[in-house]
Amino acid sequence: MSNKPAITVTRLDMQRLEQMLDNLDDYGAAAEALEAELARASFVGHTEIANDIVTMNSRAHCYEEVSGTEYQLTLVYPPQAGIEGNVSILAPIGTALLGLSVGQTIDWQTPKGKTLKLTLKKVEYQPEAEKEYTL
Repeated sequence: MSNKPAITVTRLDMQRLEQMLDNLDDYGAAAEALEAELARASFVGHTEIANDIVTMNSRAHCYEEVSGTEYQLTLVYPPQAGIEGNVSILAPIGTALLGLSVGQTIDWQTPKGKTLKLTLKKVEYQPEAEKEYTL
């Protein structure tokens, strides 16, 4: 991911993600990539986050510029990743989505090595906007 726009993460998400990373059985490249994203993020309280920013358990509407493909993705913790439409925070696209705000574009490398440009069009659901802090 060479295109790295500014990102904002809630302190609550940061605490939960750090706990998840501390408890991983297999700490590899995906965990290191997530730590690098957290290290460059700005942090705010969970009641202060703008509702157009992707937080954990947010559902995002994205657009891939080259192919014109649209995606609806929900950013989840690894145990919930097996459900269609859910993307793990440890997947490259999941790590890239965290903290992104509407209108921002990221470069996303597919598992096959192709780089795509993904633009966040809308945050369709964000737990913090709904005052759901226990997800």
